[in-house]
Amino acid sequence: MKAIKGKSVYTGTAIGKIHVYSKEQQQVKRVKVENTASEIERYNQACEVAKEQLGKLYDKACQEVGEDSAAIFEIHQMMLEDLDYKDSVENIISTQEVNAEYAVAETGDNFAQMFAAMDDEYMQARSADIKDISERLIGVLSGNNSGKLNTDEPTIIVADDLAPSETVQMDKDKVLAFVTRHGSVNSHTAILARTMGIPALVACGDELTFEGLEGKKGIVEGASGTFIVEPDEAVLFEKTNQRELELKQKELLQTLKGKENVTIDGRKIMLYANIGNIKDLGSVLQNDAGGIGLFRSEFIYLEKNDFPTEEEQFNIYKTVVETMAGKRVIIRTLDIGADKKCDYFNMPAEENPAMGRRAIRICLTQPEIFKTQLRALFRASLYGKLAIMYPMITSVNEVLRIKEIVEEVKSELTQQEIPFGKPEQGIMIETPAAVMVAQDLAKLVDFFSIGTNDLTQYTLAIDRQNESLDSFYDPHHPAVLRMIKMVVDASHEAGIWTGICGELGADTALTRTFLEMGVDELSVSPKAILPIRKIVVETNLSK
Repeated sequence: MKAIKGKSVYTGTAIGKIHVYSKEQQQVKRVKVENTASEIERYNQACEVAKEQLGKLYDKACQEVGEDSAAIFEIHQMMLEDLDYKDSVENIISTQEVNAEYAVAETGDNFAQMFAAMDDEYMQARSADIKDISERLIGVLSGNNSGKLNTDEPTIIVADDLAPSETVQMDKDKVLAFVTRHGSVNSHTAILARTMGIPALVACGDELTFEGLEGKKGIVEGASGTFIVEPDEAVLFEKTNQRELELKQKELLQTLKGKENVTIDGRKIMLYANIGNIKDLGSVLQNDAGGIGLFRSEFIYLEKNDFPTEEEQFNIYKTVVETMAGKRVIIRTLDIGADKKCDYFNMPAEENPAMGRRAIRICLTQPEIFKTQLRALFRASLYGKLAIMYPMITSVNEVLRIKEIVEEVKSELTQQEIPFGKPEQGIMIETPAAVMVAQDLAKLVDFFSIGTNDLTQYTLAIDRQNESLDSFYDPHHPAVLRMIKMVVDASHEAGIWTGICGELGADTALTRTFLEMGVDELSVSPKAILPIRKIVVETNLSK
């Protein structure tokens, strides 16, 4: 048995035979040509054929994964028209008097290397798109059709890398999972895999060797990012049971997918998902969440060795809102501190970090960090229904100061002629202080989201990280529930909505209670969406 680690882009589990997918190597030879004008015309004709092929792929992808995910093929069509790319190909043909295949191969390699060398992860991922369109052009010019999937049964596809066009052209019924040696979690292939609901691991590295893999049994476990080759009986038994539980979840999805979250007597609630990063998006879509109620942006910071740039953040937020295709995406601003430490912030040691310098307190005392994130968020809000949520609010003055900084950011973007949207802005209610002034706070924001984890901690004066106090930690305490009710009432009086994004939101023992309180939204882990929907649609509050 061998276990190989990779980067997960989807959290499902797949078990089956392994099929090694290899492209026919398109051997491109350098050939001297006499008539360069004719060769350039041949290249332009190949571009038109490639665009037509991509148009057909777009139509196929629209049917299988939706317009937003299919948009990559429109982007590839535009890349074929890119003047820098086109000028490079034509210049190589003209100056070196060579065939179009060679000029495309040279240009493709040069541009792919250029993108791969960029600091921005999103731009690095575009290197694969350049390779894809270049391979397509070479195939058209040479008359080759490479990249066919040769298997008669569902298999785990193992490859060096996969282009979006290869992913879409594969028969989904023959694909259990993707595992690649290279690739990025931000690549369009990864996005397609998530949208298609296919477990996928990328960037497994040189540890993934193809020799002797064909036909062997394998397991892809997306949750841990592990590819297991020839599992022993104990592991196979465990993962088979895990897979059966996932299948039952899918069966539940089939009966509940597309249904409104409405009780028998007409009470409606929004069911959103909590996520930490892009790789959770596949699970959000699979479980039919109505939106994202909590995107924990701090994980962008925790996963890096230095402050993420505006462009890095912008590309992540943009990808999320585009993937959610018009559904609301609530992104919580930086919530570092307490149990979430980040070395490069150089935060001093504190005796009681849960009540120390954290979340909005860092943002308001280090506005340059806050402004970078806000700029990225406001820019990304142009691409979907993005909302911003500020954590750990305790006073009206904090909200007023946030509004001042927001106006500074909007003014800077306007002066720089950088377009931005108009995202909703809300706050988290996590402290008793915020509960007590909820009526005043509600006049300043578009929505509330109750963080029940911290609200319970601060209300009961119990450190939730202290295991010795577990017997005293009671999230069902009447004080906590009454505070939730107070917040809901205050928000409705002001004409705004209130959600719950803490652990209590997924507590099915309280689902009916929250419905009775008038809670407007519950944001939970993706896998909790359907069990809660089942309770909602079977509840009759009039009884």
